Amino acid sequence: MPILPEPVQNLINAFERLPGVGPKSASRLTFFLLRAPDEASKNLADALQNLKSSTTFCEQCFNITMAGNQLCEICASNQRDDSQICVVEEPLDVLALERTGGFMGKYHVLHGALSPIEGIGPDDLKIRPLVERVKAGNIKEIIIATNPSMEGDATALYIKQQLLLFPVRLTRLARGLPMGGDLEYADQNTLLRALAGRQELD
Repeated sequence: MPILPEPVQNLINAFERLPGVGPKSASRLTFFLLRAPDEASKNLADALQNLKSSTTFCEQCFNITMAGNQLCEICASNQRDDSQICVVEEPLDVLALERTGGFMGKYHVLHGALSPIEGIGPDDLKIRPLVERVKAGNIKEIIIATNPSMEGDATALYIKQQLLLFPVRLTRLARGLPMGGDLEYADQNTLLRALAGRQELD
């Protein structure tokens, strides 16, 4: 295999460390930038630098916000319901829920899920600040919207245990069959959850 110049190999290695980018994709991206106009590389470099220098985390919900802001736009809004908090694993989950337009409360971003195998414990997540928010009062409902996985379920159970002593309603996002899906293609766990979460037929 031919030896690549060090700057080229370094960029390939950097791309490979990104989630979902394998060696072939990393090489394609690198050689695309080599052939692209200088402006394309400069724009990418500027965007990467600004990503860190111009953003920070909201001091209340830990979602991403502009540097210099204590609160994100959602936490700062007086149009949102302060008594309802939706707990998610990552900032991308906030975007997904906001796209639905169906939630007008506020959020709390954990920045991960409990995973003993990966060495991620409660102190590695933003669970303690969530408990402090509930302890401060005014919260009526906590919607736990962690992912439907073993780690997500373990995180939801742990949060439930931490909040049992507070007079707050704890709910979990319903899980079941997707719109347009066929029963024959659904896995057993999805069908079981769909049965357990069945509702009255209006």
